[in-house]
Amino acid sequence: MNKLQSRWSIHRRSVHRTLVAAAAGVLALCALPALAQSDYPNKPVKIISPFPAGGTSDVMARIVADALGKELGQPFVVDNIGGAGGTIGTLRGAKSAPDGYTLMQTGVGQNAVAHGLNSTLGYDSMRDFIHISQVNSGPNVLVVNASTPYKTFGELVDYVRKNPGKLNYGYTHAASGHMAMELLKQEASKCLPTVKNCNGFFVVGIPYRGGGPMMQDLLGGQIPMMFINQDVALPHVKAGKLRALAVSSLQRNPLYPDVPTVAESGFPGFQALSWSGLSAIKGTPQPIVDKLDAAMKKIIASPEIRQRLESVGFVVPQTGSKPYTDFVKAEIDLWSRVIRAGGIKPE
Repeated sequence: MNKLQSRWSIHRRSVHRTLVAAAAGVLALCALPALAQSDYPNKPVKIISPFPAGGTSDVMARIVADALGKELGQPFVVDNIGGAGGTIGTLRGAKSAPDGYTLMQTGVGQNAVAHGLNSTLGYDSMRDFIHISQVNSGPNVLVVNASTPYKTFGELVDYVRKNPGKLNYGYTHAASGHMAMELLKQEASKCLPTVKNCNGFFVVGIPYRGGGPMMQDLLGGQIPMMFINQDVALPHVKAGKLRALAVSSLQRNPLYPDVPTVAESGFPGFQALSWSGLSAIKGTPQPIVDKLDAAMKKIIASPEIRQRLESVGFVVPQTGSKPYTDFVKAEIDLWSRVIRAGGIKPE
């Protein structure tokens, strides 16, 4: 072999070694994400709850975080980022890294109602999130001060139709109770041929900045009625200070077995729910989504979690990514339609 051939042979061996090393490096890099996904989670996971601590949404987020931590062996920590009806925290979540270590508590206000109010939120609930599982679903309850003469939902509707504009109600802007009343106003204003002298359903809304002051005015008789979450209404109903006339779910609620639904009281199909669920950021690897999906199905099916939810009147919904995704889409469509029809604007 001459010197030129020898040099060429050495060069080829060097190039071969370099290519082999590069290929090994590439394979190692490709294996890293797979390894990271297989042992997920290997560090604490954050769940953004887009509301302040202490409310119903926060309680639901903490129930989920505690259960996921026990199931998957790493801390799941709730990060409360409140403001603007949940949209500030939700936007923060949508812009987070899609690595499974930031998850999002989604819900009716920020992921359905908000789209009807504002087309420039900065996030899209169907495009920017992978919906993993619904956690809870509960009705609003139409309650009146116990001193009012209305003993049934039918009596209230009859009075309003005969006395348009003479009855008012309290609401906090774009909350689930506000949406429930707006839906009722629209549905009850569709006069049937069998209704004589129908004047629609005209009641006057009194806006409040928060549920606490609104409840105090309802208990004090300053306002006669409102829709409110079933868990918030229950102690006042039990104390005899409020009277529950109807619930806004399709089925009667176990905590209010003698209270009819709006749907069975002349408005078939009426449903206005308060709900929340768990979602991941769009782009989160599928193995991580699958692991979270399986964990949530196990958690929601557990007797302990079912008892905690049902004890405050929440219904345990169908779990799984597809049912939750379909549900969120249906809720966006419903409340966008109601908001357009009612001419409701963002604050």
